[in-house]
Amino acid sequence: MARPSYRSLDGLVLAPVADQAPGQVGTRTRFTYHEKDGEIWAEYAGGDVVRGHLVGTREGDLLDFRYVQLKRDGTTSSGHCVSLVAELPDGRVRLEETWEWESQPGSGTSVVEQVTDSAR
Repeated sequence: MARPSYRSLDGLVLAPVADQAPGQVGTRTRFTYHEKDGEIWAEYAGGDVVRGHLVGTREGDLLDFRYVQLKRDGTTSSGHCVSLVAELPDGRVRLEETWEWESQPGSGTSVVEQVTDSAR
């Protein structure tokens, strides 16, 4: 089981461990996180997502953020996500996410994990 982690997300690259529904983030999507003084933000792209951004806050190991993205088909979408930050046994960071679209129907859970340089 993953253990709590208070280490910074700043500069980390994370990727989903599984594909979501078509037109959403997937295993080819890469999130580059930034963190400063309780604020978090990230840029992401890959797969069906041309460009995405998220912005929010961190309190301990809980992230609360909103995201917006542009997909390859030219449509945009946005939503809200709450994530729990954990550390894997090998020291990498894992985010266990619960998300809900605000611009369209749908919600779910997902997991993203820190990628190593060779997996980028």
